[in-house]
Amino acid sequence: MKKPDILKEIVAKKKERLLLAKQALPLEELKARIQGSSPTRPFLGAIDKPRTISLIAEIKKASPTAGVIRQEFNLQEIIRVYQDAGAQAISVLTEEDYFGGNIAYLNEAKGIFSGPVLRKDFILEPYQVYESRAFGADAILLIADLLTQDSLSELVLLARELGLACLVEVHTEKELRKVLKLKGMNLIGINNRSLRDFEVDLKTTERLFPLIPKDKVVVVESGIKTHQDVLFLRILGVAAVLIGEAFMQATDIRKKVEEVMGW
Repeated sequence: MKKPDILKEIVAKKKERLLLAKQALPLEELKARIQGSSPTRPFLGAIDKPRTISLIAEIKKASPTAGVIRQEFNLQEIIRVYQDAGAQAISVLTEEDYFGGNIAYLNEAKGIFSGPVLRKDFILEPYQVYESRAFGADAILLIADLLTQDSLSELVLLARELGLACLVEVHTEKELRKVLKLKGMNLIGINNRSLRDFEVDLKTTERLFPLIPKDKVVVVESGIKTHQDVLFLRILGVAAVLIGEAFMQATDIRKKVEEVMGW
């Protein structure tokens, strides 16, 4: 039996949510909010450190396959733990229906965490880029599989104008070719998870990493659970790992961060 295309469902729901968001907070209001906001924190500089591997620690309450990952979800406490554990950046899932996120989490994170904050969501159009900036993100995740070459270029350009970094995520060689065509794109994410069926395969990184030019900064996402995984990626030359589920499932988040990162 063919598995359902989870990504298709998420995108359909996201489009409905976007219509409501635009009514509640029109684009002009978002732009006005941005006018008075502080400069963004440098995302690339925070995670690209020589001879080490950085951590982008993720806040993720639920997922489409695992359901609720963390029952005791105290947002402020989780952010403080990540801060104290020494994470270089944090990723905040803001998708409401499948991941239990909320865009308001960005501002909360920004108030507690001293480093840059990445908004992780299913970004489809310019409104969401303005929204990310207005709610306090320093960087956004763009998913190559979701966007045409033109849309991707348009969103990257707009993000740069607003001072946001873009982490563009790929899962296949075809998607990587699309991203490498982008002008000045130096931050690439390899997602070991297929967003079509949510299966995870660490061999995705082994396959794609050698195809990425050495001057690019590479972040690896999904399926990273042990210090061995992190060591392997560090030896490979990966700049940063984005880890959520392994930490969110842990009773003691700080202990888990230290164990996985070897800190």
